Amino acid sequence: MKINVYYGGRGLIEDPTLYVLNRILAVLEELRVQVDRYNLYEQKNNITVLSNTLKEADGVILAVNVEWLGIGGFMHQFLDACWLYADKEKLRGIYMMPVVVANTYGEREAEAMLVKAWELMGGLSAEGIRVFVENQAEFETSAPYRTIIERQAEAFYRIVNQKGRILPSSDYVVKKSIPVSQPLELTPQESEQLSRYVSDDARVQKQKKDIEELSELFRGMLGSEGGAEERYEFEKNLRDNFRPQGRAFRAVYTIFFIDVEKTLVIEINGESLRCYYGEKKESDVDVAAKTTREVMNKIVNGRTTFQGAFMSGELTCRGDFKTLRTFDNLFTFDILS
Repeated sequence: MKINVYYGGRGLIEDPTLYVLNRILAVLEELRVQVDRYNLYEQKNNITVLSNTLKEADGVILAVNVEWLGIGGFMHQFLDACWLYADKEKLRGIYMMPVVVANTYGEREAEAMLVKAWELMGGLSAEGIRVFVENQAEFETSAPYRTIIERQAEAFYRIVNQKGRILPSSDYVVKKSIPVSQPLELTPQESEQLSRYVSDDARVQKQKKDIEELSELFRGMLGSEGGAEERYEFEKNLRDNFRPQGRAFRAVYTIFFIDVEKTLVIEINGESLRCYYGEKKESDVDVAAKTTREVMNKIVNGRTTFQGAFMSGELTCRGDFKTLRTFDNLFTFDILS
């Protein structure tokens, strides 16, 4: 028999959950049970792939400490990973004993959440340990409390060993109507690689930024009436004639073309230029202009300047007028013959 223990606390010496777990583990070791313990706070970069450790388990113990509210972030992450990646067929035969120790109010709610989560995934829940500890020293030195914990550990051993029947609950019915994700079949090397990628915040943020830029690119290409040719009509001119004004300069311009009802966004961050068709929050825009594509063509072809179009009334603006005047320094368009 193999039982996995997942501890979702922070590993603090004053956490009475550790005492409860040590008493349970002592009983299981006496019964010659193979026990693998996972401290989630030590495995926080690998929680995503810990669901793979359930494959050989006959039973699991989910242990949490309620310090202020609920089961805590580490256990939440682990249960999320089980829902997304665990083998649901394997889970149907795994018994779970919840161990909830509270220093504050909420041990009943935390236990109910663990049981509900496990049963919705198809697992079997056994009677667990739920306790409020007001005085840690008194709790850990109490012989009656120790006896209760050890008897509960023995009861869990018996139900796992004998494959005991569990009375049905509504969760077993509800889960049948919930679409269940297919588990990922990963080798240990793939699991390790996935955990590195998930825990690499810089990589994740870069991927999000790349996806956002691609989304804006295709949205502009599909949304413009003239297709890709129209989309790049002004962007190419802007990029080819961009003259940075120093690394400290940052500005956001939006140009709304009233004849086609499209907005060109120009973002400048030092020496970086970003152009796309889309929307921008008014609070993030330094200069918001309105004009027609014909006037914009005159500007990029060097027949007038941005400020000249504003002064003549062909272009209207609101925002920072100093930044408005800087536009003609940022973009120096050659006059076309």
